[in-house]
Amino acid sequence: MKTSLIIAAGFIAVAGSASAWEGTAKACYGKVWSPAEYSVKEVLVKPAKTKWEHRNGQLVEMYYPPVYKEVKTQTQAAHWIMRKEACK
Repeated sequence: MKTSLIIAAGFIAVAGSASAWEGTAKACYGKVWSPAEYSVKEVLVKPAKTKWEHRNGQLVEMYYPPVYKEVKTQTQAAHWIMRKEACK
């Protein structure tokens, strides 16, 4: 009888301390994945040119547009962001 009263008192003490905290959430945050960011720069490989060519028995002036290649450089690595959201 004595041991059951001590055990019951222990449960009441633990349950009482757990229910005593009734705080409110001030702000909630969730993890959001931010992909890597890149800067792209165009580099001239061949400039534009015009050229006279023989085609089908005619002399034709041909235009060849410039040729560029893209150079992609990473400016910021991918990372997680903690973004504020509604509390549940």
